[in-house]
Amino acid sequence: MPKARLTPASVTEAAAALVDEVGFDNLSMGLLAERLGVRTPSLYKHVTSQAELAHRIAVLAMTEAGDVIRDAIQGRSGSNALAAGAQAMRTYVREHPGRYAAANATRPTGPDDPFIPASERVLASWAAMLSGYDLDPAQEIHAMRTLRSVLHGFATLEAAGGFQIDASVDESFTWLINFIDQGLRAGAANGSDVGR
Repeated sequence: MPKARLTPASVTEAAAALVDEVGFDNLSMGLLAERLGVRTPSLYKHVTSQAELAHRIAVLAMTEAGDVIRDAIQGRSGSNALAAGAQAMRTYVREHPGRYAAANATRPTGPDDPFIPASERVLASWAAMLSGYDLDPAQEIHAMRTLRSVLHGFATLEAAGGFQIDASVDESFTWLINFIDQGLRAGAANGSDVGR
């Protein structure tokens, strides 16, 4: 059977699948080449370095995460959008822990970096999740940072097997969403006095 023709996109997809399986820290060009059934030097025709490959995985991850959150909240608002978007992010991190780790390890390299619009997709999805709470515009960035921190912490702990106590993780997640919902409602009601 002839090998599939490699492209930068197909190499990135294969690498993303690999890091989801073995962990982002275990990514290597040699392991990827073995997985693709090619010699390692062949990969460098499609990506210039392992660092570039990791960056491409991060762009892919942010694009995918933004899209799954956006799709989950479509037609919803308030607590329904929050619950659906948060669950979409949780599921994405659980199913794609390596990609998600790549995205968190990446910083933009310049103004034309494709990581910037990919990251903006996620921010736009989070902003849409929060739009039903009527937050003061000055509060929105604080709400997004809080939401990201809480969801990131829960999802990465869960993906790493960090919840060992014999209690339902799903119930804990529901409790978390209700807690965030109440906080956002209180923040909207109290306006700019929150956090002072």
